[in-house]
Amino acid sequence: MQQEEEVKVVVFDLNGTFYNESSKDKFYRFICARRPGRLKYLFEMGYYHVLLKAHAIRKTEFKENFFNYLDDFSPSQVKEFANEFWQQEFPVNFNEKLMQRFKELKQEGNLIFCATGGLEIYVKPLFDLYEIDGFAGTKVKYNGHSYIADGPACKDEVKIVRLEEFLKGKPYRIIEAYSDSKEEILDRAEKAFLVEDGKISPYKSSE
Repeated sequence: MQQEEEVKVVVFDLNGTFYNESSKDKFYRFICARRPGRLKYLFEMGYYHVLLKAHAIRKTEFKENFFNYLDDFSPSQVKEFANEFWQQEFPVNFNEKLMQRFKELKQEGNLIFCATGGLEIYVKPLFDLYEIDGFAGTKVKYNGHSYIADGPACKDEVKIVRLEEFLKGKPYRIIEAYSDSKEEILDRAEKAFLVEDGKISPYKSSE
């Protein structure tokens, strides 16, 4: 039986990496500009930031509560906001060097995959503008009032799990990975890079 050929994958984080800013913060400001009443959530969001930094809540719980400002917006409304947001941000606030590198890697036949902690519901419209092979974010479901996490936040080793789910059991190699912080996708890659303030530098594992 012939062995299935390995898929060569390029994995990148979104916030602070491909996108120069934090989408969760910038999207909140965008929402507030259109719905000023949502400013009331600012103190609450700060409170959950403090809890996360103190390791008093899990990352998934933080995601659920940080995005309370989306309460009572239907999925179609969030998508409409997100479409407008990304059209405003792309491509001006994205890393030009990475965009060029991804273009080269795709032309060479590599699969381009984004793994981000951002909520899929507002991240997905970005990849309607900028097409890649696949992406994974934190899944949520709408209960008619709030957005509740549907599984763990897409962070750390969960990104690898989600990549493998996308590949449906195919053998693979992560040939390049990019992130703004040390994480599992960098340790798994043949070539890994940290992105800090738009500057791309080789990553050296502490192991």
